[in-house]
Amino acid sequence: MSIIPDITHGADDIVLPFHVDELDLRGRVVRLGHSVTTMIDRHGYPPEVSRLLAEATALTMLLASGLKFDGRLILQTQTDGPVRMLVVDVSTPDKVRALARFDESRLEAARLVGDNDPARLLGKGQLVMTIDQGQDMQRYQGIVALEGQGLEEAAHQYFQQSEQIDTRVRLAAAEEVVPGENGPHRAWRAGGMMVQHLPEAGSHIHRDLPPGDAPEGTTTPDPDDAWLEARALADTVEDDELVDRTLSPERLLYRLFHERGVRVMDAMRVHEHCTCNRDRIEKIVQSFTAEERRDMVENGAITVTCEYCSTSYKFAPSEFDPVE
Repeated sequence: MSIIPDITHGADDIVLPFHVDELDLRGRVVRLGHSVTTMIDRHGYPPEVSRLLAEATALTMLLASGLKFDGRLILQTQTDGPVRMLVVDVSTPDKVRALARFDESRLEAARLVGDNDPARLLGKGQLVMTIDQGQDMQRYQGIVALEGQGLEEAAHQYFQQSEQIDTRVRLAAAEEVVPGENGPHRAWRAGGMMVQHLPEAGSHIHRDLPPGDAPEGTTTPDPDDAWLEARALADTVEDDELVDRTLSPERLLYRLFHERGVRVMDAMRVHEHCTCNRDRIEKIVQSFTAEERRDMVENGAITVTCEYCSTSYKFAPSEFDPVE
C-alpha cells in the first residue's frame, strides 16, 4: 500500500503531479485560492462569470504545468452566450492572469429564469488553445467548437483532436466565506484533476513481476482495461473534493488510487501575475500614429488601463509628440 506524505495540506495555488504506474497513468491536481480570488475581486465579476473564469483558470494551469519549455499558454473562448469571452494567460511555469467579458442584460435574463448552467452561459462558438514558445518558434493553436458543452467536455475534445491521448478532466469552482482581520469575507476556490493514459512500450509484457508499491497480489491490467479503470475512478471525484481546503491533493489521490499504488512529485506553485509594465505599454502607444494618439488624449493625458490587472498608465502627449 502506498504511503503519500501530506506535504500540501492546507496549501492553495499549487499543481501536484502524480503517477499511477500500474495503470500507466500520469496526471496533475490543481488547487487555486488566492490567485483566482484576486483576479475575480479586481473586476467584481458576478458569481456566474466568476465560476466560469475560475474553472477556466484551473483548466489552463493543468495544461500549462505539463509544458517542458518557457513560454505561454493562452486559453480563450469566443461565444454567443451571456459570457462571451474568457481569457486565461499562463507564462510558464507559474504565472497566471485572466479576464472575462459578459453581457449583463443577458446574464440577468438567465437569472430570472433560473438558468445558471455554465454550458448555456458560454453558448456556442469556439475555444482556442494557443501555445507560444517565443519569437523564434511558430505558434501552435488548437481549436474546439463549443456547441453547448462545458469546459470539461471541451477539454476532452481538445485532447482527442490535437493530442490523441486518452485524457479525463474534472473541474470545479466554489465561493466560500472565510474569516479575516476585518471580519468574514467571500472568496473563490477552484480545483481540477487531469489524468492521462500514457503506456510505455513493453510496460505490460512481464506480467509475473511484482506491481511496484501496489498491495501484494495486485495484477497488472491490460492497457484498455487500465484506462477504463482509471477513467472510472476519476469520474467518482465530487466537485466538493476538488475544492475542499481540508482535503489535501495527496489524500484525494490516495482515496482514488491507493489500491494500485500512487506516487506524487514535487508540487509547483501558482502565482497571479500580470506581465504588463510601463515600458511595454509605452511601446504600444508609440505604435499608433500621431493623429491616433491625439484622439487618445483626455484631460491632458493619454491613459491606458490594463484589461487584466486594471493598472492604469498615464503618459503626457509630449512624451510621444513633442510640442513644436
